[in-house]
Amino acid sequence: MALQDNYKRNIGTTEDFTTQQLADNQCDLTSSPGCYSSEEKFLHDLKMMWFDLYSCYPGKMDSSGFEQCIFAIVGEIKGGKISGFQNWLQFYRLEKQGLIDYYSHSFDGPWNSYPDVLGMQFTWDGYFKQVGSAIIGCSSEFDLAMYSHFYITRPGKQCKQSLGGKPLVIQTYSYGNGKKYIGSAFPVMP
Repeated sequence: MALQDNYKRNIGTTEDFTTQQLADNQCDLTSSPGCYSSEEKFLHDLKMMWFDLYSCYPGKMDSSGFEQCIFAIVGEIKGGKISGFQNWLQFYRLEKQGLIDYYSHSFDGPWNSYPDVLGMQFTWDGYFKQVGSAIIGCSSEFDLAMYSHFYITRPGKQCKQSLGGKPLVIQTYSYGNGKKYIGSAFPVMP
């Protein structure tokens, strides 16, 4: 939650961070690397893919994997439309503030409990999201771990998995000039 208010939602607006916000980005990223030669290399790549800034608008360092996926997973405004926004906690927080107006869902996953997957339509502070998918009822840490795993092992591809015994497909996209930036990661709706 401390990370979710650190980002500006408009593409083309350079991100700048306070000392506290930079410290927030150093959250506990420790894990068993498995496919890395060292934990240091794993943590370096994890920080870069989620928190290093990249440019979606010429001359501006205005986006990051976290902002696209977790702020999506925080959400951004790009060309007058909502880009990203795949995190139910962010959705819930902004809906409580009166900034989200939920219209309906176009997909409700096969799960009878949480986590579940929804495809949603909504407006965010006047901007419309035609279709956005999110895993509902899990922690942001779960999203971060799952999306990181699929991005590291199958970047830019659909990854099939099982969630609670039901099939789930996660799509990841890369962004940047050969660097490992996460451009997007989200559940695919059938």
